[in-house]
Parts: sequence; C-alpha cells; structure tokens
Amino acid sequence: MITLTPPAAGPLSLPRAFWMLWLGVLVNRAGAMVQPFLSVYLTRVQGFGVGETGAVMAVFGVGSVLSHLLAGRLADRFGRRVTLTGGMLATSASMVLMGAATGFPLVALTAFLLGLTIESYRPASQAMVADLVPPSVRPRAYGLLFWGVNLGYAVAMVAGGWFADRGATAMFGVNAAVAIAFAVLVWRAVPESRPAEAAESGAWRLVLRDPLMLAFSVVTTAYGAMYAQAFTTLPLAMAGQGIAGVHFGLVMALNGVLIVAVQPLAGNRLSRLDPNRVLAAGAAVVAAGFALTAFVHDAKGLALTVVIWTAGEIAVAGSIPTIVSLLSPPALQGTYAGLSGMSWSVGAVLAPVLGSFLLPFGPGALWGGVALVGLAAAFGAAALGGPVRRRARFL
Repeated sequence: MITLTPPAAGPLSLPRAFWMLWLGVLVNRAGAMVQPFLSVYLTRVQGFGVGETGAVMAVFGVGSVLSHLLAGRLADRFGRRVTLTGGMLATSASMVLMGAATGFPLVALTAFLLGLTIESYRPASQAMVADLVPPSVRPRAYGLLFWGVNLGYAVAMVAGGWFADRGATAMFGVNAAVAIAFAVLVWRAVPESRPAEAAESGAWRLVLRDPLMLAFSVVTTAYGAMYAQAFTTLPLAMAGQGIAGVHFGLVMALNGVLIVAVQPLAGNRLSRLDPNRVLAAGAAVVAAGFALTAFVHDAKGLALTVVIWTAGEIAVAGSIPTIVSLLSPPALQGTYAGLSGMSWSVGAVLAPVLGSFLLPFGPGALWGGVALVGLAAAFGAAALGGPVRRRARFL
C-alpha cells in the first residue's frame, strides 16, 4: 500500500499555506464566469455566427491545452509561487484585452492568450500541494482543492448568468479582478515551496522517457473523454429524449450539490486507500452511471444516473493528482502535473468527437461506447497500481 500512516482527522492536519492556496482557488473560481459563458458573449455581444464562435472556442481550447505544459515547466524552472502569481496577472490582462477586443481576428487572438493563461494556476498549485503535504494526506488535500473549485464554480454560474443577461462585457472586469486577488493572496500568504534541487534543463526529455507516466497520461485522457460527455453529448442526447432544458439544468445541479455536500466527508476516508484502486473503482462507477443513461427517458431517470457518476467523480478527484505526485521526482512536480493536465484537456477535446460519432447510432451504442472508454481507463489504472506503488517507494 502507498499510504504510510492514516491521515489525522480535521483541517489542522494540513498546513496554513495549503489553506491560503485553497482560499485563493475558491476566490478565483467564484469569479471565473467568462469561461462558462464565453460562447454566450461571442454570440450576443460580438454578434458572431456559429462558425466564428466555434473557431474562437477552438482557439481558446488550444491555448488551454498548451497552458498546462507551459505553466508546469515554469513552476519547476522559476518556482510555484512566481508561476502562479504571474499566471494570474497574465490572466487578468488577457481578460481586459478580450473584453475590449472587437472583430473576429482580435477576439480570436485574445481568446488564445486567455486560454494560454487561464489554466496556468493548476499545474503550479498541484505541484505546490505535493511540496507542502506528505503523501499520506495528499488525496484529501487534492480532494479539498476540487471541492473549493466546485464551491466557487457554483457562485460563478449564478453571477455569470446574471451578467450574461445584463451586459456580458462587465464579467471580464470581475474575472480580471478576482485573478488579481488570487495573485496577491498567493504572493503575500503562500511561501515558495519548490525544492532546492529543482531541475534546470532537460525536464521534458526526462518526462517523455518515463513510460509509466506516459501510460498514466493515456488513462487520464480516456477518463477525461468519458467524463466530459456530461457537458458535451449528454445535453444533446437528453434533449432528444424530450427532457426540457430547465429540467436538465436542475438535474445537473445535483452534481455540484453532491460534491459540495459529500466531498469533504468522503475525502477523509478515501485518503486512507490506495489511490490507483480508488481511481479504478471511481472510473468504473462513472462508467456505470453513463452506461445506465442508455435507459433514461425522463428527468427522474437522469437524476439517478447523475448521482451514480458523481459518486465516482468524487472518488477520482483526489486520486489522479495524488498518483501524478507519486510518479514525479520532487524537482519535476510541475512538469508532470502539466503533462497530466494536458492529458485531461486532450480527453475533453476528444469527448465531443467521440460523442458526435456515436450519437446517430442510438442510446445503446452511444452510452455503451462511452462506458467502454471509461472501463478501459479503470482497467488501466488498476494495471498500473503495482508499478506506481514500486515507484513511490524509491522517490
């Protein structure tokens, strides 16, 4: 087993620097209303058609994928604190530029810059947790970060909806302000945690020669391609079943409610277990939830499946970053986290491609195919458990 000692109960088992980082993530996500309402802004305010809106969103997605790689390497090269602070300041500047941009070329350019900066905090914060928190407590720490993201997201969705109805340009200013607040909080309250022996060069060469990390990245991509169906193909499929948009939205809100209510309690128990086994079980539960969606014909049935795959999501949340932190040498935590984040983003990009291909074949083929992808991720996580445990003993 990887867990060395049972983690102490309660928040005091985590250092103050972690809680300052957690608070910053919460504040940042509470004001992160541009990303979920970006397509609304492009159509309502900029007046773009479907093609132009899709192109801008694609450019934003490319920037977001690259953001993980760039920020992860910078976190190892220059430090977690500097990278996180600089990334949030760059995010704020990009928000202002995009809010002021008009016309397709400028909007597309600023969307790429925003995508390149908006996710930069993730690899740096993931590496910082690995530096600050011992392995036995990391699953709970990463789970709490996931919890904070969802708490903030709930606020952002409500506030973003209000701004989207009353003048979407103002949300860029609010988002820029909270990014600055996050940067200031980290700079003033979170010390630099990068190990003194941080690698100076050749980091990507070392990572790309690590077959275990590359194999785990494939697992992450497969899981991401399954999970992201909830926000890509699922709305289309449920509309085809005659479920009204308002009912679909209410049912999907169950996901956030359950995470906020259950994650802190479940995280303490899950942190005592082997993270690969937790990931395998969680991915299998998510796959089961999506497989059952093939039999959904009303909002009540959808609610049951959402409860099932949310339970799996809660289990998975802390396990992926924990495994990455166990695979990574201390000097390369940021680079490994960046590759993991990029793998997740690639899965999210593949999700609508997979879903749109399977959708015409009917619910059985669609959700059966999605579940098979998730089960492949679960089996992959289980198969890598032994090698991960052996690696963890020697790092």
